[in-house]
Order: sequence, then structure tokens, then C-alpha cells
Amino acid sequence: MMDAVDRFELAHGVYPVAFDRRWHCGVHLSPDMHGAVHAIADGDVVAYRVCQHAIGSGASHAGFVLLRHATDTGDGRKLTFYSLYMHLLPLAEYHTFGYDGRGLPDFLHKPTGQVAQGQVTPAAAGGGHKVRRKDIIGYLGRYQGLVYLHCEVFMMPGDFDAYFGHTQLGNTSPSTPATLDYWGHTYYTIPAGQQFFALPPGTDAHNKLHGIKFEVGQTGTNAQPLVVETYFSKGAKYTNVWSVAADGSRTLLTDQPVAEADYEYDLYKRATALYGTCPSDGYEMLRFGRILSTPAILSAAASATWIQVTYAAGQQGYINISNAAIKKLSDADFPSFMGWQKVSEGNTPFSSDGLCDIDALRKLVKDAADSERPTVSTATTEVQKADTLSSYVRGHDGVRQALRGFICHAPSEWDSTGNATRYARLLDEGGFYHGNEQGYNKFLNYLKEIQFWDVTGLPPGEKLWFFHPLAFIRHFRRCGWLSLKELATTLPRHSSLNAGGNISWSEAKRRWQSGSQTAGFMPPKIGIEVNRMWRKYGFSTTRRQTHFLAQVFKETSALRSTVEGGDDRYFRTMYEVLTSQEAGQDFDHKHQWLQSMGFLRGRDRSTYIAQRPGEVAQKAQGMGNIVPGDGPRFRGRGLIHLTGRNSYNQYGIFRVANFTVDTNPNQLSDNAETVADSAGYFWVSKIMQSPNTGALRSGMNIHRRADVGTGDANVAAITTPVNGGSTGLAERKEFFKYIYFVLGDEPTPLMAASSFYQNED
Repeated sequence: MMDAVDRFELAHGVYPVAFDRRWHCGVHLSPDMHGAVHAIADGDVVAYRVCQHAIGSGASHAGFVLLRHATDTGDGRKLTFYSLYMHLLPLAEYHTFGYDGRGLPDFLHKPTGQVAQGQVTPAAAGGGHKVRRKDIIGYLGRYQGLVYLHCEVFMMPGDFDAYFGHTQLGNTSPSTPATLDYWGHTYYTIPAGQQFFALPPGTDAHNKLHGIKFEVGQTGTNAQPLVVETYFSKGAKYTNVWSVAADGSRTLLTDQPVAEADYEYDLYKRATALYGTCPSDGYEMLRFGRILSTPAILSAAASATWIQVTYAAGQQGYINISNAAIKKLSDADFPSFMGWQKVSEGNTPFSSDGLCDIDALRKLVKDAADSERPTVSTATTEVQKADTLSSYVRGHDGVRQALRGFICHAPSEWDSTGNATRYARLLDEGGFYHGNEQGYNKFLNYLKEIQFWDVTGLPPGEKLWFFHPLAFIRHFRRCGWLSLKELATTLPRHSSLNAGGNISWSEAKRRWQSGSQTAGFMPPKIGIEVNRMWRKYGFSTTRRQTHFLAQVFKETSALRSTVEGGDDRYFRTMYEVLTSQEAGQDFDHKHQWLQSMGFLRGRDRSTYIAQRPGEVAQKAQGMGNIVPGDGPRFRGRGLIHLTGRNSYNQYGIFRVANFTVDTNPNQLSDNAETVADSAGYFWVSKIMQSPNTGALRSGMNIHRRADVGTGDANVAAITTPVNGGSTGLAERKEFFKYIYFVLGDEPTPLMAASSFYQNED
């Protein structure tokens, strides 16, 4: 999606340098069709302007909406930022494009002030209004005759320091973080002179280590330090590698990301084979390069993790990334070697007069323009300097890409404080208003009318921290962590009785945060633990998260219980032993229930009584329920129910814990971390029985099918390993359609009209 949006960025108004060498901390987006502008996240309205008409001669539009957003990127990691949408279409021109405004929030239906046609409408304070992600907040307008949207993303200094003070931003020699923050891609920094092996030590004659096959590489050492990027997509693992020169410039050693097919789908298999001491910790080593769970069980010697890396042009070998000399980071750290730069005093191409110097800019972007760097400019006038700089920025894709990583400490162009100082150079010789003071004053008056900072309630005259909006969105889309508010929204306000029924906003939040003690038991803080589990087991896309929640909401009666319902007789006769007498009683008194569960299969009473007890005994044997009382003892527990002694025992082996001795089975229903983690374990360890073709091939890991699609057939296929059949399939489909609209990017709801969007009371 972001690749598509990238194509809409115009070559003028380039972030963060305007054509006149001043700060321009936004981007200009011009889609290939006229349409609605949507909010990028849930937010509070800080300020807005709704115009009845265009300004001036009619070639420009001054409507805007400024939003404040607050979310989480981890436990206790609050992120507060602002987004601005400028040059929105005036009301009088809606009919030109067939718009009627019915999709807009009510507060955007009328002008924020009355002025003569052609004048600038006053801006208004937010007034407590809120918008949801994907809400329409206006329509694409124009400025000076060009159709485009000016978009900004920025943070206030206090919010910026509170968040980025815990990252590696600005640290040229980052270390492996002591915190547990992790999301997005994984990065390794490998010092020069490290040994690479053709195969991991200990592989056998068939190139296998504990049954896991490795492709043969080359033995050698790296002459320069390396930066390694790894990430997963649809089951494959991808690796990029750069060598780093002494001046910090990078050379890409992998023309295309090196792909290892099915690597992610097979992580459970690899972890159980390679890390017998603790497969759960090994799973994290394979995914993150370090263990995030506490306490770590794997010893340093048992943590060896061999990954294949291109260490020189055309040469690949294996290196153990558990080595402490290799630093492990992620997108949560904003590493400088991936292009993130703080541009502020002492590290800025902008001089005290607010104008950008091309030579200073060239030093900051380093190798971005490569051999295409311009010769030293001989420009002397302001116009010549502006043209030279504009040509340099527009003419080099590498430069523009490097500028996307700039995080700029700069004044807002919408704050009138200091206008006279900021634009004084326009009166200098060679300046646009040289010798035209009347025109200059007219410009300042117009500028103050278009500016709106005085109604925002934000402090004036303060520098803000700006991000390239598309780079910001692209980066944070890699973070799959959902805040409590976002999690609460996934529970529909109203759905069918067998799905969730009626759930108020406060109740939705309570179930995710405080748990539930009605109609079952849900431990507190399940929302935080689900987020952690998602990070560990690779629920990195909205599609995967949606498939998971659709199943979990049905399994737990919309987060009300982590324990399978029933009495001791039910669990004994389902999972342990059923007598002929009990089979007859069930046939006589529970005939409809037996039919709905698929147990009758058209059999008459005598046939059912003769066959059903043996079926239960065979099932109990397969579940490992061989001790009296195992049926109720190992009933279904967890967000996705683990059921039977064998399942509890196998999960215990994975976690190096014993969940089979009394009272440890209760941990799968009472302990939030275990409740969530056991569901992730279930998801990646289960076998998908699918047609053995293409993306639908059979194999371990339910992600295989979640990655395929969003249709009813996919929901049904995933229901089979989760439920053992198709019980509650209609409700699972209903949940899926609702949640996918909430978490996904579709602007039109997919769910039935009976499912209402969960919203704050």
C-alpha cells in the first residue's frame, strides 16, 4: 500500500526543503484520481478550517484538519503525534466532483466562519471533536492551481523526548538494547574480521544439524563491518546486507533480498530441533536474534544461532549471531545506519537565517547521490542558489530517499511567531520582494491569515520535531502492537447472540485490561500478553491478527472465559470414558445436541450405543488421557484451547515447564502470559490439512492459510485445526469481517449490518 502512495508524492515542496531553500516539513501528495482524504489514525481534532469558497482568484484552497493521535508501541511505550491535512476542497465545490458531504463527520458540514468570497476563512479550535482511522475528513483540493494535499506529521518536544529518549536514535554506535522493545525488522551489526563458515559447525554428511538442512556457503571473513537486515513475509525470510566504510557510507552487497522460503513457517520445527534445552527461547533466537522472554532459560552455549549472511560480494557464509560482539536491534530502535538522522542545531543544513546550504546538505546525505553529485556551485544570487538546490534535490532519487530519514527540529510554517525574521531575506537584493516593500507586507498579511497556530492551544514560537509523513507511516505500520483503545475496538458493539451479543465500550476495555469473572474467567492484562505473543509468533499483519481474533473471540465467548465449559461428567464422557448406559441416556435426552456436534452421523440408537463408547476411548487414548480424572483435569484451556494430557505435556516441553501435575494445568487458564503464549504455540505448531498445491499446501503453522486470503473459505479452513470441526463457523466469519474492517485498510465495512462499530461512550 505504501509503495502505491509513494508514487503520489510530487517533486515540488520536497521534504524538508522548499523551492526557496526554507524549511518545508511536509509533503505534497497528488493521487491519480480525485477523492476523499482519510484520517491516518484515531485522533482528537486540534484545529480545523472549513471554507465555503476558494481563496484569492479561486486557484487555492485553505481548508485543513489538524489531529492529535495517542497510541502505544509496547507496554508503557506511549506515542503521541500530530497529523495535518492541508488544502482541502471548499464546500461550494463539492458538487463539481459529485460529493454531498454525507460521509464527513458533522462538524465538517459547515464553514468555520463567514467571510467575503475569496477571503481566508478563520480557523476553529478542535472543540472536543474526535475522528476514527479511515474517517473522511475532507476531499482533495488545490493550491495555486495544482491539485494536491499538503500533509505533515510532527511531535511536540516533550512527547518526542519522552518517546525517543528510550531509542537508539542519534547514536552512531548503537548497542543491543537493554529494554524489551522490539518490532518490525531485525538488524545485526557485525564487526570487521569475523569468521564465516560454509556450514554451521556440527553438521553431518548430509549438511544437516539435528535434522535441519543448511545450504552450503563459503568460508571467509568480512573485511568491513556489516549491517544485516532480516524480515519475514508470507512465510519466507529475507536478508539484506550492507558493508560500511570508514566514513559511514554503505554499499549494498545483496542486489535483491536473499530469500529463504518457508523459513518462518518452519520456525517451530527448527526451534524444537535445534534448541532442545528450551525450544521456546530458541524460537525467539531465530526470530529476534535475542531472547525477549524473562527469565531466559537457554544458556549462552545453547543459544548458538547460525544465520546465512552475504559477507562479501558473491560470498555467503554462516555466523553465530548470539555472539555478544554482534549487536541486535530492530525498527523500534530507529538505528542511524538505516538512514534515521536528527536534524537540529549542530547537525543541520539550515543556517541561522533559515535557508538551506547545498554543501551542508550534501554532507548530511553522504553517498545518496553517488557519482551524480553536482560540482561545487558558483551560484551567488538567492535565485541562483535556490535553483541549484532545487535541481540537486529533484534530480537525485537517492537524495530524496535520504531526506526521508531526516527528523527535523524546525518551526511550523503555520505559526506566525517570527514571520518577519523568517522571511526578511525576501527583501534582500536578489530576493523575491527586493524593492517591493508593499508587496512584502501584503504577503505577510496574507500569510498570517492562512496560519492557524493561535487556535490550536499549542505553545507558539516553539520548534517541533517533523517526520517525512510517508516514512513515518511506513515505519510504524511495522509495529503490530495495539493499544487498549485499539484492542477494545476489535470487540463489536453488537453482534449475533452466539457471537458477542451486546458489548459496551467500557465492557470491551474491561475484558482486555481487567479480565472477566462473569460466565467464566479471563485473567487481567490479557491485552498486553496478546501483544507480546503476537510479537513472538509473528502476527505481524492485520490479516494474521484478524484470523486469530476471529477464532479466539468464538473460543472464549468474546473474551469471557479461557476454560472450556461443562461439568465433570461432560469432560469425562467427552475425553476419557463413556459407558453404554451413558450413551443411551445421551441419545434419549441430548439428541439435538449430539446431532449439532456431528456425533450421530445418521446412526440409530442401538448402533450409536454400540459404537460411541469405543470412539471416546480411542479419542482419550490419542489425547493421552490414561489416568482417571484426566478428562476434566485436561479440559480445554487458553485463548485457543489446549485439550488433553498430551497437548499439555507437549506445550510444557516447549516452554520447559510441567503443566500436567496438579495444580499446574490451571496456569493455562489463570496466568495471562501462559494463556496467550499457549495460543501462539498452538497456532504455529498445528498442521494445516489443505490441498497440497501452491499457497494452500499442507504443513505446520496456521499462518500458512492466514496469509492466503480473507474469504469465508479461509476462515473455515482455519477453524478446522482450531476447533476440530466447524462448530460456530458462522460466528467466526462474522467476527472476521468486523475485525478485518477495524484493523485493515478497506474503507467500506465488510461485516453484516448487525455488527456495530465499537466506539467510545
